[in-house]
Amino acid sequence: MFPSRFRYEAPQSLDEAISLLRDGGDYVKVLAGGQSLVPMMKLRFASPEMLVDINNVPGLDYHRTDADGSLHVGALCRHADLEHSDLLKGTQPTMAAAAPLVADPLVRNRGTLVGSVCHADPQGDWASVMLALGGSVVAQGTRGKRVIPLAEFVTGPFQNVLEPDEIVIEAVVPPAKGTRAGGYLKLERRVGDFATVGVAVAIETSADTVVRAGIALTGVGGSTIGATEAAAALAGKPLTAESIAEAAELAAAAAQPKTDHRGTAEYKRHMVSVFVKRILVAENGTAAGTSTERAA
Repeated sequence: MFPSRFRYEAPQSLDEAISLLRDGGDYVKVLAGGQSLVPMMKLRFASPEMLVDINNVPGLDYHRTDADGSLHVGALCRHADLEHSDLLKGTQPTMAAAAPLVADPLVRNRGTLVGSVCHADPQGDWASVMLALGGSVVAQGTRGKRVIPLAEFVTGPFQNVLEPDEIVIEAVVPPAKGTRAGGYLKLERRVGDFATVGVAVAIETSADTVVRAGIALTGVGGSTIGATEAAAALAGKPLTAESIAEAAELAAAAAQPKTDHRGTAEYKRHMVSVFVKRILVAENGTAAGTSTERAA
């Protein structure tokens, strides 16, 4: 199937892109990687009147750490850039674990973290990772810039709080309060498939005490789920077998899965618990690593 007719624009600056969004009509979409948008257009699940391709806008393809320790990921930074980033491997274990598990190599070469977060697919990996890390996005529009926490940005499946004239120019992870640890585990039927279950865990420790924790879930509800009670069970105390078991139980309780061809709701909740335990036990005793589970 072919997309419906649309107007195509390739602005050379961010100001030009924002002007096009402001004046472009009722239904305008921004194109960065296009790995979700283009298939939806071909199937006519999305039929924008105008496509604003920002790939010619300079200065958006970065990922860097600022002096305060915050991580900034530009709107045109590709999944593959993050997958092969020495910076992430050294400072962001949860992101480093997730990057190789996003879709497949073809998608990772073009798709972007910012685009994935804006797309707000409940089975998208990056939204849960950024939520677990306490991340935010920076949106720019005709009224200037605003910082939007991830917990407030995604409002539902394929829905976010952006105004029609706004573009997300970067995603931001705040500076750590201690030593970062954590990981991302994903249950998929085959490489490149959407997550049946995904779990992102990010903790920060100081003097053997968890000073900050975040746990977020992929694919087990109508939107990305922040397991706040599970994270609270870890904060302010040492990482122990008891606190790990409690966090895993609370994370499973936060999940809202449905039985489908990928598995029963009970199975998916069980896998949430297993993944939380697996990540935290690795941090508590052995070196954590990237892992992918596949359904039998």
